[in-house]
Amino acid sequence: MRTLLTTLHSKYIHASLALPCLAAYCGDACGEILIREYTVNEPKDAVLAQIVACEADVICFSVYLWNRIATLDLVGCLKQIHPQLKIVLGGPEISFENETFFNQHPVDGLICGEGEIPLQSLLSAWHKGENSVPVAGLRLPDHPEPNGLSLLESLDEIPSPFAAGLVDLTRGLVYYESSRGCPYTCSFCMSALDDRVRSFSAERIEADLKLLMDNRVAKIKFVDRTFNYNHQRSRDIFTFILQNNHSSHFHFEMGAHLLDQTTLKLLEKVPEGVFQFEIGVQSTLPETLQRVGRKASLERLAENIRYLKQKTNIHLHLDLIAGLPGDDYSQFLKSIDWTYALGANHLQIEPVKLLPGAPLRLQAEEWGIRYDPNPPYTILGSNDLQFIELERLHGIGSLLDMLVNSGRFLFLIDKLFRDFYRPSLFLEDLDAYWRENNLYYHRRSLRDLYLLIDDYLQKRFVGVKLCEYRELLGRDYAHHERVVGGSAPAFFNTDLDEQERKSVRERIKQELTGLQRSGKVQYFAAVFEHLAEYTGRTVLIYLYFSKTSAGLQVKELVL
Repeated sequence: MRTLLTTLHSKYIHASLALPCLAAYCGDACGEILIREYTVNEPKDAVLAQIVACEADVICFSVYLWNRIATLDLVGCLKQIHPQLKIVLGGPEISFENETFFNQHPVDGLICGEGEIPLQSLLSAWHKGENSVPVAGLRLPDHPEPNGLSLLESLDEIPSPFAAGLVDLTRGLVYYESSRGCPYTCSFCMSALDDRVRSFSAERIEADLKLLMDNRVAKIKFVDRTFNYNHQRSRDIFTFILQNNHSSHFHFEMGAHLLDQTTLKLLEKVPEGVFQFEIGVQSTLPETLQRVGRKASLERLAENIRYLKQKTNIHLHLDLIAGLPGDDYSQFLKSIDWTYALGANHLQIEPVKLLPGAPLRLQAEEWGIRYDPNPPYTILGSNDLQFIELERLHGIGSLLDMLVNSGRFLFLIDKLFRDFYRPSLFLEDLDAYWRENNLYYHRRSLRDLYLLIDDYLQKRFVGVKLCEYRELLGRDYAHHERVVGGSAPAFFNTDLDEQERKSVRERIKQELTGLQRSGKVQYFAAVFEHLAEYTGRTVLIYLYFSKTSAGLQVKELVL
Protein backbone atom coordinates (compact mmCIF):
# COMPACT_ATOMS: atom_id res chain seq x y z
CA MET A 1 0.00 0.00 0.00
CA ARG A 2 1.28 3.43 -0.95
CA THR A 3 0.21 6.46 1.10
CA LEU A 4 0.74 10.06 0.08
CA LEU A 5 0.97 12.64 2.85
CA THR A 6 0.41 16.08 1.41
CA THR A 7 -0.63 19.67 2.10
CA LEU A 8 -1.00 23.07 0.45
CA HIS A 9 1.23 25.76 1.96
CA SER A 10 0.51 29.47 1.71
CA LYS A 11 4.06 30.08 0.40
CA TYR A 12 6.76 27.90 -1.15
CA ILE A 13 9.30 28.73 1.55
CA HIS A 14 7.15 26.99 4.18
CA ALA A 15 8.10 23.38 4.83
CA SER A 16 5.75 21.00 6.60
CA LEU A 17 6.61 19.67 10.05
CA ALA A 18 3.41 17.69 10.63
CA LEU A 19 3.81 15.41 7.59
CA PRO A 20 7.40 14.30 8.33
CA CYS A 21 6.50 13.65 11.98
CA LEU A 22 3.56 11.49 10.93
CA ALA A 23 5.65 9.62 8.38
CA ALA A 24 8.40 8.98 10.93
CA TYR A 25 5.93 7.66 13.51
CA CYS A 26 4.02 5.44 11.08
CA GLY A 27 7.21 3.79 9.84
CA ASP A 28 7.34 0.58 7.82
CA ALA A 29 4.24 -0.91 9.46
CA CYS A 30 2.04 1.28 7.27
CA GLY A 31 3.54 0.45 3.88
CA GLU A 32 5.24 2.90 1.55
CA ILE A 33 4.82 6.56 2.51
CA LEU A 34 5.49 9.54 0.25
CA ILE A 35 5.53 13.22 1.20
CA ARG A 36 4.66 15.89 -1.36
CA GLU A 37 4.11 19.58 -0.62
CA TYR A 38 2.39 22.18 -2.81
CA THR A 39 1.09 25.73 -2.40
CA VAL A 40 -2.34 27.31 -2.72
CA ASN A 41 -0.87 29.55 -5.41
CA GLU A 42 -0.30 26.70 -7.87
CA PRO A 43 -3.02 25.98 -10.46
CA LYS A 44 -5.45 23.33 -9.24
CA ASP A 45 -5.03 21.27 -12.42
CA ALA A 46 -1.25 21.16 -11.94
CA VAL A 47 -1.51 20.05 -8.31
CA LEU A 48 -4.17 17.49 -9.16
CA ALA A 49 -2.05 16.01 -11.94
CA GLN A 50 1.00 15.71 -9.67
CA ILE A 51 -1.01 14.04 -6.91
CA VAL A 52 -2.56 11.53 -9.32
CA ALA A 53 0.89 10.79 -10.79
CA CYS A 54 2.01 9.54 -7.35
CA GLU A 55 -0.29 6.52 -7.86
CA ALA A 56 -1.12 6.34 -4.18
CA ASP A 57 -3.74 4.05 -2.64
CA VAL A 58 -4.33 6.49 0.25
CA ILE A 59 -4.01 10.27 0.22
CA CYS A 60 -3.82 12.15 3.51
CA PHE A 61 -4.23 15.93 3.51
CA SER A 62 -3.13 18.23 6.31
CA VAL A 63 -5.81 20.94 6.44
CA TYR A 64 -5.41 24.49 7.76
CA LEU A 65 -7.22 27.83 7.59
CA TRP A 66 -5.48 28.89 4.39
CA ASN A 67 -6.01 25.66 2.44
CA ARG A 68 -9.35 24.22 3.56
CA ILE A 69 -11.38 25.31 0.53
CA ALA A 70 -8.69 24.35 -1.98
CA THR A 71 -8.13 21.00 -0.28
CA LEU A 72 -11.80 20.02 -0.29
CA ASP A 73 -11.94 21.01 -3.95
CA LEU A 74 -9.09 18.59 -4.68
CA VAL A 75 -10.77 15.85 -2.63
CA GLY A 76 -13.91 16.01 -4.78
CA CYS A 77 -11.88 15.80 -7.98
CA LEU A 78 -9.71 12.91 -6.77
CA LYS A 79 -12.74 10.81 -5.88
CA GLN A 80 -14.14 11.42 -9.34
CA ILE A 81 -10.89 10.31 -10.97
CA HIS A 82 -10.35 7.25 -8.73
CA PRO A 83 -13.50 6.33 -6.75
CA GLN A 84 -11.64 3.51 -4.96
CA LEU A 85 -9.03 5.93 -3.61
CA LYS A 86 -9.04 6.33 0.16
CA ILE A 87 -8.81 9.92 1.39
CA VAL A 88 -8.02 10.98 4.96
CA LEU A 89 -8.09 14.51 6.33
CA GLY A 90 -6.37 15.81 9.45
CA GLY A 91 -5.17 19.03 10.99
CA PRO A 92 -6.68 21.81 13.10
CA GLU A 93 -9.18 22.81 10.43
CA ILE A 94 -10.79 19.35 10.45
CA SER A 95 -10.56 18.27 14.07
CA PHE A 96 -13.90 19.71 15.21
CA GLU A 97 -16.28 18.87 12.38
CA ASN A 98 -19.74 17.50 13.21
CA GLU A 99 -21.11 14.14 12.10
CA THR A 100 -22.60 15.53 8.88
CA PHE A 101 -19.14 16.18 7.39
CA PHE A 102 -19.02 12.66 5.93
CA ASN A 103 -22.30 13.27 4.13
CA GLN A 104 -20.95 16.46 2.56
CA HIS A 105 -17.48 15.31 1.49
CA PRO A 106 -16.25 11.95 0.10
CA VAL A 107 -13.60 11.15 2.69
CA ASP A 108 -12.75 7.87 4.37
CA GLY A 109 -11.40 9.12 7.66
CA LEU A 110 -10.82 12.15 9.85
CA ILE A 111 -7.81 12.48 12.12
CA CYS A 112 -8.69 14.79 14.99
CA GLY A 113 -6.11 16.51 17.17
CA GLU A 114 -2.67 14.96 17.54
CA GLY A 115 -2.32 12.63 14.59
CA GLU A 116 0.42 10.09 15.19
CA ILE A 117 -1.53 7.39 17.06
CA PRO A 118 -4.82 7.49 15.09
CA LEU A 119 -3.12 7.72 11.66
CA GLN A 120 -0.79 4.83 12.38
CA SER A 121 -3.75 2.76 13.60
CA LEU A 122 -5.70 3.52 10.43
CA LEU A 123 -2.91 2.99 7.90
CA SER A 124 -1.52 -0.17 9.53
CA ALA A 125 -5.01 -1.75 9.44
CA TRP A 126 -5.51 -0.87 5.77
CA HIS A 127 -1.99 -2.07 4.94
CA LYS A 128 -2.87 -5.48 6.43
CA GLY A 129 -6.10 -5.56 4.47
CA GLU A 130 -8.17 -5.20 7.63
CA ASN A 131 -11.05 -2.89 8.37
CA SER A 132 -10.02 -0.04 10.61
CA VAL A 133 -11.68 0.44 13.96
CA PRO A 134 -12.19 3.78 15.70
CA VAL A 135 -9.59 4.82 18.24
CA ALA A 136 -9.48 8.14 20.05
CA GLY A 137 -8.90 10.84 17.45
CA LEU A 138 -9.99 8.69 14.47
CA ARG A 139 -13.47 9.13 13.00
CA LEU A 140 -14.83 6.99 10.19
CA PRO A 141 -17.93 7.22 7.97
CA ASP A 142 -19.64 4.45 9.98
CA HIS A 143 -18.47 5.97 13.28
CA PRO A 144 -18.69 9.72 12.59
CA GLU A 145 -19.19 10.94 16.14
CA PRO A 146 -16.35 12.72 18.02
CA ASN A 147 -14.50 10.26 20.25
CA GLY A 148 -11.83 12.22 22.09
CA LEU A 149 -8.16 12.73 21.29
CA SER A 150 -5.04 10.57 21.45
CA LEU A 151 -1.99 12.13 23.08
CA LEU A 152 1.49 10.65 23.12
CA GLU A 153 2.80 10.35 26.66
CA SER A 154 6.39 10.59 25.45
CA LEU A 155 7.10 12.77 22.41
CA ASP A 156 10.40 10.95 21.94
CA GLU A 157 8.33 8.05 20.59
CA ILE A 158 8.28 10.05 17.35
CA PRO A 159 11.54 9.24 15.52
CA SER A 160 13.35 12.38 14.44
CA PRO A 161 12.08 13.38 10.99
CA PHE A 162 15.25 15.46 10.57
CA ALA A 163 17.61 12.54 11.23
CA ALA A 164 15.47 10.42 8.87
CA GLY A 165 15.91 12.95 6.06
CA LEU A 166 12.16 13.55 5.81
CA VAL A 167 12.31 17.37 6.10
CA ASP A 168 13.34 19.62 3.24
CA LEU A 169 16.16 21.76 4.67
CA THR A 170 16.78 23.73 1.48
CA ARG A 171 13.91 26.23 1.58
CA GLY A 172 15.52 28.58 4.06
CA LEU A 173 12.88 28.01 6.78
CA VAL A 174 12.36 24.98 9.00
CA TYR A 175 9.66 24.66 11.64
CA TYR A 176 10.77 22.99 14.85
CA GLU A 177 8.68 21.64 17.71
CA SER A 178 10.30 21.07 21.09
CA SER A 179 7.06 20.82 23.08
CA ARG A 180 3.31 20.40 22.68
CA GLY A 181 0.53 22.03 24.66
CA CYS A 182 0.40 25.33 26.51
CA PRO A 183 0.03 26.09 30.23
CA TYR A 184 -2.41 28.90 29.44
CA THR A 185 -6.05 28.73 28.42
CA CYS A 186 -6.63 31.83 26.28
CA SER A 187 -10.11 31.32 24.87
CA PHE A 188 -9.23 32.58 21.36
CA CYS A 189 -6.49 29.96 20.93
CA MET A 190 -6.71 26.26 20.08
CA SER A 191 -4.03 25.60 22.68
CA ALA A 192 -6.65 26.31 25.34
CA LEU A 193 -7.85 22.75 24.79
CA ASP A 194 -4.59 21.19 26.01
CA ASP A 195 -3.07 22.86 29.07
CA ARG A 196 -0.75 19.95 29.79
CA VAL A 197 2.69 20.68 28.31
CA ARG A 198 4.82 17.78 27.05
CA SER A 199 8.41 18.28 25.98
CA PHE A 200 10.81 16.25 23.92
CA SER A 201 13.82 15.16 25.95
CA ALA A 202 16.82 17.47 26.18
CA GLU A 203 18.92 14.88 24.34
CA ARG A 204 16.47 14.70 21.45
CA ILE A 205 16.14 18.49 21.19
CA GLU A 206 19.89 19.00 21.18
CA ALA A 207 20.45 16.29 18.55
CA ASP A 208 17.84 17.81 16.25
CA LEU A 209 19.09 21.37 16.69
CA LYS A 210 22.70 20.31 16.15
CA LEU A 211 21.72 18.67 12.87
CA LEU A 212 19.83 21.79 11.71
CA MET A 213 22.61 24.17 12.73
CA ASP A 214 25.30 22.01 11.14
CA ASN A 215 23.27 22.10 7.92
CA ARG A 216 23.20 25.90 8.25
CA VAL A 217 19.45 26.18 7.95
CA ALA A 218 18.83 29.92 7.53
CA LYS A 219 15.81 30.21 9.84
CA ILE A 220 14.58 27.79 12.51
CA LYS A 221 11.14 28.68 13.78
CA PHE A 222 10.04 27.10 17.06
CA VAL A 223 6.29 26.41 16.98
CA ASP A 224 5.98 25.87 20.76
CA ARG A 225 2.99 27.91 21.93
CA THR A 226 4.86 29.28 24.97
CA PHE A 227 8.49 28.33 24.54
CA ASN A 228 9.65 29.58 27.96
CA TYR A 229 6.99 27.89 30.10
CA ASN A 230 9.87 26.34 32.06
CA HIS A 231 12.79 28.61 33.01
CA GLN A 232 15.53 26.00 33.19
CA ARG A 233 14.44 24.21 30.02
CA SER A 234 14.41 27.41 27.95
CA ARG A 235 17.82 28.49 29.36
CA ASP A 236 19.33 25.10 28.51
CA ILE A 237 18.11 25.35 24.91
CA PHE A 238 19.25 28.96 24.56
CA THR A 239 22.69 28.02 25.91
CA PHE A 240 23.00 25.05 23.58
CA ILE A 241 22.16 27.23 20.58
CA LEU A 242 24.64 29.92 21.58
CA GLN A 243 27.39 27.31 21.97
CA ASN A 244 26.74 25.47 18.69
CA ASN A 245 25.17 27.87 16.22
CA HIS A 246 26.95 28.64 12.95
CA SER A 247 24.69 31.01 11.04
CA SER A 248 21.06 30.14 11.79
CA HIS A 249 18.39 32.60 12.93
CA PHE A 250 15.84 31.45 15.54
CA HIS A 251 12.24 32.50 16.14
CA PHE A 252 10.45 31.81 19.44
CA GLU A 253 6.93 32.52 20.73
CA MET A 254 7.56 33.85 24.22
CA GLY A 255 5.63 34.74 27.33
CA ALA A 256 7.51 37.94 28.18
CA HIS A 257 5.91 38.10 31.63
CA LEU A 258 7.52 34.75 32.49
CA LEU A 259 11.12 35.82 31.94
CA ASP A 260 13.17 35.76 35.12
CA GLN A 261 16.35 37.72 35.83
CA THR A 262 18.65 34.75 35.20
CA THR A 263 17.19 34.19 31.75
CA LEU A 264 17.32 37.91 30.92
CA LYS A 265 21.01 38.04 31.82
CA LEU A 266 21.68 35.04 29.58
CA LEU A 267 19.85 36.71 26.69
CA GLU A 268 22.26 39.64 26.87
CA LYS A 269 24.80 37.30 25.26
CA VAL A 270 22.74 36.68 22.11
CA PRO A 271 24.53 38.12 19.04
CA GLU A 272 22.67 40.51 16.76
CA GLY A 273 20.48 38.87 14.13
CA VAL A 274 20.25 35.47 15.85
CA PHE A 275 17.04 35.54 17.97
CA GLN A 276 13.57 36.89 17.30
CA PHE A 277 10.88 36.82 19.98
CA GLU A 278 7.20 36.96 19.11
CA ILE A 279 5.34 38.20 22.18
CA GLY A 280 1.57 38.30 22.49
CA VAL A 281 0.33 41.41 24.26
CA GLN A 282 -3.16 40.92 22.73
CA SER A 283 -4.90 43.57 24.87
CA THR A 284 -3.95 46.12 27.52
CA LEU A 285 -7.40 46.12 29.14
CA PRO A 286 -7.31 43.93 32.28
CA GLU A 287 -11.03 43.13 32.06
CA THR A 288 -10.60 41.84 28.51
CA LEU A 289 -7.63 39.68 29.46
CA GLN A 290 -9.69 38.25 32.30
CA ARG A 291 -12.64 37.51 30.00
CA VAL A 292 -10.49 35.51 27.59
CA GLY A 293 -8.67 33.67 30.39
CA ARG A 294 -5.28 35.23 29.70
CA LYS A 295 -3.30 35.36 32.93
CA ALA A 296 -0.37 37.68 32.33
CA SER A 297 0.90 40.65 34.29
CA LEU A 298 1.03 43.65 31.95
CA GLU A 299 3.44 45.41 34.31
CA ARG A 300 5.88 42.50 34.29
CA LEU A 301 5.47 42.07 30.55
CA ALA A 302 6.27 45.74 29.90
CA GLU A 303 9.24 45.68 32.27
CA ASN A 304 10.78 42.65 30.59
CA ILE A 305 10.20 43.92 27.05
CA ARG A 306 11.95 47.18 27.92
CA TYR A 307 14.84 45.18 29.37
CA LEU A 308 15.11 43.09 26.19
CA LYS A 309 15.01 46.23 24.06
CA GLN A 310 17.64 48.10 26.05
CA LYS A 311 20.11 45.34 26.91
CA THR A 312 19.87 42.66 24.22
CA ASN A 313 20.17 42.32 20.44
CA ILE A 314 16.93 40.36 20.15
CA HIS A 315 14.42 41.41 17.49
CA LEU A 316 11.06 41.93 19.23
CA HIS A 317 7.74 41.30 17.49
CA LEU A 318 4.63 42.25 19.50
CA ASP A 319 1.06 41.21 18.71
CA LEU A 320 -2.29 42.86 19.46
CA ILE A 321 -5.65 41.19 18.76
CA ALA A 322 -8.60 43.37 17.77
CA GLY A 323 -12.13 42.34 18.69
CA LEU A 324 -11.65 40.60 22.02
CA PRO A 325 -14.60 40.91 24.43
CA GLY A 326 -14.80 44.32 26.14
CA ASP A 327 -12.10 45.94 23.98
CA ASP A 328 -13.77 48.78 22.06
CA TYR A 329 -12.30 51.02 19.35
CA SER A 330 -11.11 53.77 21.66
CA GLN A 331 -9.51 51.33 24.08
CA PHE A 332 -7.76 49.48 21.28
CA LEU A 333 -6.17 52.73 20.07
CA LYS A 334 -4.81 53.17 23.59
CA SER A 335 -3.42 49.63 23.39
CA ILE A 336 -1.58 50.59 20.20
CA ASP A 337 -0.03 53.62 21.91
CA TRP A 338 0.93 51.63 25.03
CA THR A 339 2.46 48.78 23.06
CA TYR A 340 4.31 51.00 20.59
CA ALA A 341 5.90 52.88 23.52
CA LEU A 342 7.64 49.65 24.56
CA GLY A 343 10.00 50.19 21.61
CA ALA A 344 9.68 46.83 19.85
CA ASN A 345 10.90 46.32 16.30
CA HIS A 346 7.56 45.14 14.96
CA LEU A 347 3.96 45.71 16.06
CA GLN A 348 1.31 43.57 14.43
CA ILE A 349 -2.47 44.02 14.63
CA GLU A 350 -4.71 41.08 13.78
CA PRO A 351 -8.48 40.70 14.12
CA VAL A 352 -9.57 37.84 16.35
CA LYS A 353 -10.53 34.64 14.55
CA LEU A 354 -13.29 32.42 15.90
CA LEU A 355 -11.52 29.12 15.30
CA PRO A 356 -13.50 25.87 15.31
CA GLY A 357 -13.10 24.23 18.71
CA ALA A 358 -11.71 27.32 20.42
CA PRO A 359 -13.66 28.30 23.56
CA LEU A 360 -14.27 31.84 22.31
CA ARG A 361 -16.26 30.47 19.37
CA LEU A 362 -18.56 28.73 21.81
CA GLN A 363 -18.90 32.02 23.73
CA ALA A 364 -19.57 34.14 20.62
CA GLU A 365 -23.26 34.61 21.36
CA GLU A 366 -22.52 35.57 24.97
CA TRP A 367 -20.21 38.38 23.83
CA GLY A 368 -22.31 39.34 20.83
CA ILE A 369 -19.52 38.41 18.40
CA ARG A 370 -20.44 37.98 14.75
CA TYR A 371 -17.92 36.30 12.46
CA ASP A 372 -17.37 34.98 8.96
CA PRO A 373 -18.59 31.35 8.91
CA ASN A 374 -15.86 30.49 6.38
CA PRO A 375 -12.08 30.37 6.88
CA PRO A 376 -10.35 32.24 8.40
CA TYR A 377 -13.47 32.93 10.59
CA THR A 378 -12.60 36.58 11.12
CA ILE A 379 -14.72 38.72 13.45
CA LEU A 380 -17.21 40.95 11.61
CA GLY A 381 -18.61 42.82 14.61
CA SER A 382 -19.49 42.56 18.28
CA ASN A 383 -21.19 44.38 21.13
CA ASP A 384 -17.98 46.40 21.49
CA LEU A 385 -16.80 46.93 17.89
CA GLN A 386 -18.76 47.68 14.74
CA PHE A 387 -17.62 46.41 11.35
CA ILE A 388 -16.51 49.88 10.21
CA GLU A 389 -14.36 50.24 13.34
CA LEU A 390 -12.77 46.85 12.69
CA GLU A 391 -12.05 48.01 9.14
CA ARG A 392 -10.32 51.11 10.46
CA LEU A 393 -8.18 49.00 12.77
CA HIS A 394 -7.39 46.71 9.85
CA GLY A 395 -6.28 49.76 7.88
CA ILE A 396 -4.15 51.03 10.77
CA GLY A 397 -2.51 47.60 10.96
CA SER A 398 -1.68 47.77 7.26
CA LEU A 399 -0.19 51.24 7.68
CA LEU A 400 1.92 50.01 10.60
CA ASP A 401 3.32 47.30 8.32
CA MET A 402 4.05 49.74 5.49
CA LEU A 403 5.49 52.62 7.48
CA VAL A 404 6.75 51.29 10.82
CA ASN A 405 7.45 47.57 10.60
CA SER A 406 9.14 47.94 7.21
CA GLY A 407 11.74 50.28 8.75
CA ARG A 408 11.64 52.49 5.64
CA PHE A 409 10.16 55.63 7.23
CA LEU A 410 11.94 55.81 10.56
CA PHE A 411 12.98 59.48 10.41
CA LEU A 412 9.53 60.72 9.38
CA ILE A 413 7.48 58.41 11.60
CA ASP A 414 9.48 59.22 14.72
CA LYS A 415 8.79 62.94 14.22
CA LEU A 416 5.11 62.52 13.31
CA PHE A 417 4.41 60.23 16.26
CA ARG A 418 5.98 62.75 18.64
CA ASP A 419 4.13 65.70 17.11
CA PHE A 420 0.77 63.91 17.29
CA TYR A 421 1.56 62.90 20.92
CA ARG A 422 -0.20 59.57 20.36
CA PRO A 423 0.88 57.31 17.46
CA SER A 424 -2.71 56.11 17.03
CA LEU A 425 -3.92 59.66 16.28
CA PHE A 426 -1.52 60.00 13.36
CA LEU A 427 -2.39 56.50 12.11
CA GLU A 428 -6.09 57.36 12.31
CA ASP A 429 -5.56 60.48 10.24
CA LEU A 430 -3.46 58.68 7.64
CA ASP A 431 -6.05 55.88 7.49
CA ALA A 432 -8.72 58.49 6.74
CA TYR A 433 -6.57 59.86 3.89
CA TRP A 434 -5.96 56.35 2.55
CA ARG A 435 -9.72 55.68 2.52
CA GLU A 436 -10.58 59.06 0.98
CA ASN A 437 -8.32 58.18 -1.92
CA ASN A 438 -9.15 54.46 -2.11
CA LEU A 439 -5.51 53.49 -1.64
CA TYR A 440 -5.81 50.19 0.22
CA TYR A 441 -6.76 48.10 -2.78
CA HIS A 442 -3.86 48.67 -5.19
CA ARG A 443 -0.31 47.34 -5.21
CA ARG A 444 2.38 49.97 -5.73
CA SER A 445 6.13 50.39 -5.90
CA LEU A 446 8.18 51.73 -2.99
CA ARG A 447 8.73 54.99 -4.90
CA ASP A 448 4.97 55.38 -5.38
CA LEU A 449 4.41 54.84 -1.67
CA TYR A 450 6.81 57.67 -0.82
CA LEU A 451 5.03 59.91 -3.33
CA LEU A 452 1.66 59.12 -1.72
CA ILE A 453 3.01 60.00 1.71
CA ASP A 454 4.34 63.25 0.25
CA ASP A 455 0.90 64.03 -1.16
CA TYR A 456 -0.63 63.35 2.29
CA LEU A 457 1.87 65.72 3.92
CA GLN A 458 1.13 68.49 1.45
CA LYS A 459 -2.60 68.16 2.00
CA ARG A 460 -2.37 68.09 5.80
CA PHE A 461 0.43 70.53 6.70
CA VAL A 462 1.82 73.94 5.72
CA GLY A 463 4.82 76.19 6.37
CA VAL A 464 7.90 75.11 8.27
CA LYS A 465 6.21 71.97 9.60
CA LEU A 466 5.59 70.77 6.04
CA CYS A 467 9.20 71.51 5.09
CA GLU A 468 10.47 69.53 8.09
CA TYR A 469 8.33 66.52 7.26
CA ARG A 470 9.24 66.51 3.57
CA GLU A 471 12.94 66.63 4.36
CA LEU A 472 12.59 63.69 6.73
CA LEU A 473 10.66 61.82 4.06
CA GLY A 474 13.50 62.55 1.64
CA ARG A 475 16.07 61.30 4.10
CA ASP A 476 14.13 58.07 4.54
CA TYR A 477 13.81 57.67 0.78
CA ALA A 478 17.54 58.22 0.19
CA HIS A 479 18.35 55.48 2.71
CA HIS A 480 16.18 52.88 0.97
CA GLU A 481 16.05 53.77 -2.73
CA ARG A 482 18.88 54.77 -5.04
CA VAL A 483 18.23 58.41 -5.99
CA VAL A 484 19.21 59.59 -9.45
CA GLY A 485 19.71 63.35 -9.57
CA GLY A 486 17.71 64.07 -12.71
CA SER A 487 14.67 62.10 -11.53
CA ALA A 488 14.71 62.77 -7.79
CA PRO A 489 11.23 63.15 -6.23
CA ALA A 490 10.04 66.71 -5.61
CA PHE A 491 10.54 66.49 -1.85
CA PHE A 492 14.31 66.74 -2.45
CA ASN A 493 16.05 70.09 -2.85
CA THR A 494 18.82 69.42 -5.37
CA ASP A 495 19.61 73.10 -5.96
CA LEU A 496 23.26 73.10 -4.80
CA ASP A 497 25.39 76.14 -5.59
CA GLU A 498 28.64 75.79 -7.52
CA GLN A 499 30.83 75.73 -4.43
CA GLU A 500 28.68 73.03 -2.85
CA ARG A 501 28.87 70.92 -6.01
CA LYS A 502 32.64 71.25 -6.07
CA SER A 503 32.87 70.32 -2.38
CA VAL A 504 30.66 67.29 -2.99
CA ARG A 505 32.92 66.04 -5.77
CA GLU A 506 36.00 66.49 -3.59
CA ARG A 507 34.37 64.69 -0.67
CA ILE A 508 33.36 61.77 -2.89
CA LYS A 509 36.88 61.49 -4.28
CA GLN A 510 38.30 61.56 -0.77
CA GLU A 511 35.80 58.97 0.46
CA LEU A 512 36.55 56.54 -2.35
CA THR A 513 40.32 56.89 -2.38
CA GLY A 514 41.94 53.68 -1.24
CA LEU A 515 38.56 52.04 -0.65
CA GLN A 516 38.62 48.34 -1.43
CA ARG A 517 35.40 47.72 -3.31
CA SER A 518 33.79 45.69 -6.02
CA GLY A 519 30.68 46.65 -7.91
CA LYS A 520 29.34 50.01 -8.95
CA VAL A 521 29.35 53.14 -6.73
CA GLN A 522 26.91 56.01 -7.29
CA TYR A 523 26.11 59.10 -5.26
CA PHE A 524 23.38 61.67 -4.75
CA ALA A 525 23.49 65.00 -2.89
CA ALA A 526 20.66 67.24 -1.64
CA VAL A 527 20.15 70.31 0.51
CA PHE A 528 18.44 70.07 3.91
CA GLU A 529 17.56 73.10 6.02
CA HIS A 530 15.28 71.82 8.80
CA LEU A 531 17.02 68.76 10.27
CA ALA A 532 17.13 68.83 14.07
CA GLU A 533 20.71 67.60 14.40
CA TYR A 534 22.18 70.20 12.02
CA THR A 535 22.05 74.00 12.03
CA GLY A 536 20.81 75.77 8.92
CA ARG A 537 21.61 74.77 5.35
CA THR A 538 23.25 71.34 5.20
CA VAL A 539 24.24 69.16 2.25
CA LEU A 540 23.88 65.40 2.74
CA ILE A 541 25.58 62.99 0.36
CA TYR A 542 24.39 59.43 -0.21
CA LEU A 543 26.82 56.82 -1.48
CA TYR A 544 25.25 53.75 -3.08
CA PHE A 545 27.31 50.57 -3.24
CA SER A 546 25.86 47.77 -5.36
CA LYS A 547 27.02 44.21 -4.77
CA THR A 548 25.47 41.12 -6.30
CA SER A 549 25.61 39.19 -3.04
CA ALA A 550 24.77 42.02 -0.63
CA GLY A 551 22.27 44.14 -2.56
CA LEU A 552 22.18 47.92 -2.20
CA GLN A 553 24.27 49.44 0.59
CA VAL A 554 23.87 53.12 1.52
CA LYS A 555 26.21 55.45 3.36
CA GLU A 556 25.16 58.96 4.44
CA LEU A 557 27.81 61.70 4.56
CA VAL A 558 27.59 65.28 5.80
CA LEU A 559 29.36 67.84 3.67
